[in-house]
Amino acid sequence: MKKSGFFWVSFADLMTSLFFIMLVLYVISFAILQSKQGILEAQANQLKEIKNVQKAIENLDTTYYHFDKVNKRYKLNIDVRFKPNSSNINDIPQKTRIGLGNAGENLYNKVKSIIDTSKTIDYLLIIEGNAQRSNKNWVSNPNMGYNLSYKRALSLFNYWKQMGADFNSLGSQCEVIIAGSGYFSHSRDDENENNNRRFTIQVTSKVGKFLQKIEKPIEMAIDEKERSFFENMFN
Repeated sequence: MKKSGFFWVSFADLMTSLFFIMLVLYVISFAILQSKQGILEAQANQLKEIKNVQKAIENLDTTYYHFDKVNKRYKLNIDVRFKPNSSNINDIPQKTRIGLGNAGENLYNKVKSIIDTSKTIDYLLIIEGNAQRSNKNWVSNPNMGYNLSYKRALSLFNYWKQMGADFNSLGSQCEVIIAGSGYFSHSRDDENENNNRRFTIQVTSKVGKFLQKIEKPIEMAIDEKERSFFENMFN
């Protein structure tokens, strides 16, 4: 009888230990699943935000912009004609400069409106200059095209700022990148080189940073739930 009693006591202790282990594993699994669910919900909200941004950007004035569906970016419709090898925006006729100013104002107001509506997403604005392949130098000296197209994009940015469309004034939610693709832009017009003197505009959301903003509070909340659960178990 004594041996039988010792067996059942040991068996009860074993079952209690196994129960405790299973309970701990359940809590850990539940916390992991809850974390994944929170991340998926955050990603769904993020996708919804991005779609809303895309719809807003699609309302850019078609007088000044048209959307390149292949490369998913906007091009200025205005036929900018710099002098050969020049990035001086004053070389452009006044009527064209007025159109560029209006295009900048339209883009600035649109981006500002989006930022005012959503405080959770940061944006990247890329102003890309292009260069026309007017001679064989684009093969022998491609750096000339990169330098020239960058300077042209910078001149447009500074001109917009001068006209009141200062994108840097939008704060940390709008990062501006001045770029020059030289003779090798993916959105080039291979049929008409004259069209490659235009500018390309891209406005994108910073997805990774947005998710990081959401995931961190979720993880902190889950950690707090786990801590509270274990404290209640052992107190």
